Amino acid sequence: MSEPVLEYSEKQGDLVEVVEHGDGGHGAEHAVPTAFGIGPTAWVSLAMLVLLAIAFFGAKVHKTIAGGLDSKIAAIKQQLDEAKALRAEAEALRDEYAAKIANAEKDAEAMLEHAKAEADHIVEKAEADSKAMIERRKKMAEDKIAAAERAAVDEVRAVAVNAATVAAKGLIADKHDAEADKKLADELIAGI
Repeated sequence: MSEPVLEYSEKQGDLVEVVEHGDGGHGAEHAVPTAFGIGPTAWVSLAMLVLLAIAFFGAKVHKTIAGGLDSKIAAIKQQLDEAKALRAEAEALRDEYAAKIANAEKDAEAMLEHAKAEADHIVEKAEADSKAMIERRKKMAEDKIAAAERAAVDEVRAVAVNAATVAAKGLIADKHDAEADKKLADELIAGI
């Protein structure tokens, strides 16, 4: 079966629908309803135009749609502005923390250098103090040794003097008797 075709029929003075039937069939004409000479497709199109015109101009739908779009655009612009502000704030924070990190690294480096210098100074002072202490102890040891030598020499002298005195006493007692003492006393008096 083929599609119906609209044709103008002079007999009816209006549009008719012509339908071809297959297999040798003949074409039949059916009347198409019209109103004021306008067919159904035109009426549907006209009704749609009227509805849209009422919607746009009568109900101010276009303003509502435009207002909705404008508010959406404004909201998006506001979100973009907020995003820009947040980005700027984040970049400022990043720069601030980068500066803080750089300062912290510089401070740590300075502290490390100061600690090294202080440690070197302490080591030098400790070396100087230990050298001075070693010198003092060496001098004290030398002084003790010298004092011990003097004491030993004095002790040896005292022992030698005692031994000599005892030996001399023993010799004098053995070799000199009362007669030898008298002779010695006479010689001394004569020498005066």
